[in-house]
Amino acid sequence: MPNFPLMKPFLHAHCQMLLRIPFKLKPPKPKTLISFLLTSRTSPSYHTFSLSLLQTHTHFNHFTQILCHAFTLGFFANPYISSQLLSHCLSNPDFTLAFSHTLFSQITNPNVLSCNFLLRAYSHSSFPEQAISLYNQMMRKSMILDNFTFPFVLKACGRLNSFHKGVEVHCVSLKMGFGFDVFVQNALVYMYFQCGVVELAQKVFDFMPDSGRDVVTWNSMISGYLQCGFCHQAVKTFRKMLHESGVRLNDVSIVSALIACARTGLLDLGKKIHGLIVVYGLVIDVFLGSSLVDMYTKCGQLEDARKVFDRLLDKNAVCWTSMIAGYLQSDMFKEAIELFREMQMAGVKAEPATIACVVSACGHSGALDLGRWVLNYCEKSGIEMNLVVKNSLIDMYSKCGLVDKALEVFHSLTNKDVYSWSMLISGLAMNARSDESLQLFSLMEGSSGVRPNGVTFLGILSACSHGGCVGEGFYYFEKMTGQYKLSPGVEHYGCLVDLLGRANLLVEAMEFIGSMPIQPDAIIWRSLLFTCSRHGNVELAEVAAKKISELEPEKCGAHVLLSNAYASASRWKDVRMVRRNMGAEGIQKQPGCSFIEVDGSVHEFLVADSVHSQIDVICDTLQAMNLVLKSRVFELDFLDY
Repeated sequence: MPNFPLMKPFLHAHCQMLLRIPFKLKPPKPKTLISFLLTSRTSPSYHTFSLSLLQTHTHFNHFTQILCHAFTLGFFANPYISSQLLSHCLSNPDFTLAFSHTLFSQITNPNVLSCNFLLRAYSHSSFPEQAISLYNQMMRKSMILDNFTFPFVLKACGRLNSFHKGVEVHCVSLKMGFGFDVFVQNALVYMYFQCGVVELAQKVFDFMPDSGRDVVTWNSMISGYLQCGFCHQAVKTFRKMLHESGVRLNDVSIVSALIACARTGLLDLGKKIHGLIVVYGLVIDVFLGSSLVDMYTKCGQLEDARKVFDRLLDKNAVCWTSMIAGYLQSDMFKEAIELFREMQMAGVKAEPATIACVVSACGHSGALDLGRWVLNYCEKSGIEMNLVVKNSLIDMYSKCGLVDKALEVFHSLTNKDVYSWSMLISGLAMNARSDESLQLFSLMEGSSGVRPNGVTFLGILSACSHGGCVGEGFYYFEKMTGQYKLSPGVEHYGCLVDLLGRANLLVEAMEFIGSMPIQPDAIIWRSLLFTCSRHGNVELAEVAAKKISELEPEKCGAHVLLSNAYASASRWKDVRMVRRNMGAEGIQKQPGCSFIEVDGSVHEFLVADSVHSQIDVICDTLQAMNLVLKSRVFELDFLDY
């Protein structure tokens, strides 16, 4: 057998020889160097120790022993050794950031490389202020910073929303000659957008030469505009990137552009971006796929969204949620619930956002039993019942008439947000509990510390409308615009029109519409027409119907409501004329639709519907019920006689 102790000097020399071997040759196995370092009875050379550091990521125990060797042999004082050891600690999840900071504090004279490692860790951690503190120490020591230092510090400034510190770092970077460094400039763009200073971010971008902008620069601009709500500017920047930059798009560019299209409703551009994905040969993964689904759904193209969704091979919870949310936004509640069932059969675990969408769909369709089943599913699957889900529960219980259950959920919340208050205020209003709705709003103002928004006041105005409180309605409207400085939308004006109409103040409602600072839409005129039909005011009904026909010539709502107004005034000749004109203009009345929940399944019925799977049984049952009713009526008439 070979004498292994005698071979150690040979291995020691062999390791030193490896440093002189050309790079193209295969390096020795990592285990050989590390094993030699840890088992050798002689002190390894600096070069051997340095070479072994390249393999320390292979085993946690090896690294801890090497770290002890570094301190024992005095190698830790070497800047290269200490920086590599620190880098390994920061990249290894077995070590905490506090341990890495302690290790850094043992470095006598840390170089910029070690500082950059720690800056990067702090800028991505929950303690970005530590990155600022370390940067200040580096400045006090007059260290020579490089182009990797500033991006980490600027990222920390952006996360902390520290605009003034970011400007200071910007000035230092310019003094040190990094005014045209792409890494530093990209970080500046990010920092200014995070601080909400769009103008300075644009100036940094404009100051960069065209050749100095990379794909990260353009992506930072597009995503920054989206973050600050400048969606049209984001679209404009994307178009400029596409036609003028010469930079090849990547997944981040396309996803940001799709988000911008979704928020602005630019369907044509969204379709062109979809075509670019095909031209570039990009794989439509869950990242791109969910963005495409979201874009198509927000633009109202549910069929295109479903095609993209069905072609995705590996759908995650985000993809399913995007499609379910699309159905919900388009009032296709039955389809949303059915897709959730498919998601369960596919074995994909839902997320809180998914549950919130499904619960909301149950509320709109009156599927209370299914909503309860969803709650049981959450408990069994361990899905977090966060605030968004509980707000959806308040909405569902309110729409299903269980206001007390909605109140129970509301009072169980520890951190109520503005949507919690708004949904319950609206829920009380729609269930004819207007006084409680107004009292809840007073409680919100007095003790919650939550500032009401436009949705809140929409619920308040609805409560006033259902309760016939005309004076209170205009009082809260003035409070909305005066005290809270909220700009009313067309839906708020519509509530006031409905309020006046329900109180039979139709002339006042007409005058209010004429004094509105915004153009009334078809919904406002339809609200006036409906109240005119209820109160028999044919003259104003004709005016409102004419306005609706101009705004929505292809829809039948105005004709039907006007016909009802004529019928309430016994003007049957005019009723026939309206019906005849509908036929001549090719306008068909949309069939009525109703939902009913049976054993957890939601069934949809239309007028003259014949597509239901049990339509024959339903018709036979209705005929039998009709016969029974007729016989009962005959018996009662006979007894009266």
